[in-house]
Amino acid sequence: MTTIGLIGSGNIGGTLARLAVGAGYDVVVSNSRGPGTLADVVAELGDQARAGTAAEAAEQGDLVIVAIPLKAYREVPIQPLAGKVVIDTGNYYPDRDGRLAELDEESTTTSELLQAHLPASKVVKAFSNIVAPALNALARPAETASRAALPIAGDDGGAKATVTKFMDRIGYDTVDAGALAEGWRFQRDTAAYVSPYASADGPYDDPQPATTGQVRDKLAVAVRYRDMAP
Repeated sequence: MTTIGLIGSGNIGGTLARLAVGAGYDVVVSNSRGPGTLADVVAELGDQARAGTAAEAAEQGDLVIVAIPLKAYREVPIQPLAGKVVIDTGNYYPDRDGRLAELDEESTTTSELLQAHLPASKVVKAFSNIVAPALNALARPAETASRAALPIAGDDGGAKATVTKFMDRIGYDTVDAGALAEGWRFQRDTAAYVSPYASADGPYDDPQPATTGQVRDKLAVAVRYRDMAP
């Protein structure tokens, strides 16, 4: 695996592109406005980066990251991603995405929606519980003590192994939260969302490296939205 395709190059997508280039990967970045709007991003990333359409990022990526608002998930190209591992970084924000009944009812999860849209792909949920500044700041080599860990969820063991290897190379340990349906355990507003990496001053200042054990503890006490106190 040498090339990472990024569908979406905003805060999380752009940060992952930088970390991937730093780890020796080539990247193909894309956004909804077209390759011509990404000239500054490519210039910053250097020779290992190029801009393309979402379809080109999907076609050229050995591993593809979807980092777009959930409301646009049906725009992710299907055929070019067949057989590939796809990382979903999405979260459901009703004020931004509009109301989705199946998510409000908690009969499915955000990543299961993307998996249903991409039936021939292998979707793994990751990078959805950390803000971009912390994601950039906490990346550390494998031998670093108290290295930060991030949770993943997915239905395919091989796909999760691929994502775990990628995460290790860009600077993170991994906690397997289980099947894709268990991705709710680190969705917006749960115990494992953002706060494990926050300092006393907030998530953007001096982020903290939540370890594997700490992340596991947060996942274990996750509460469904319907069971949260009003």
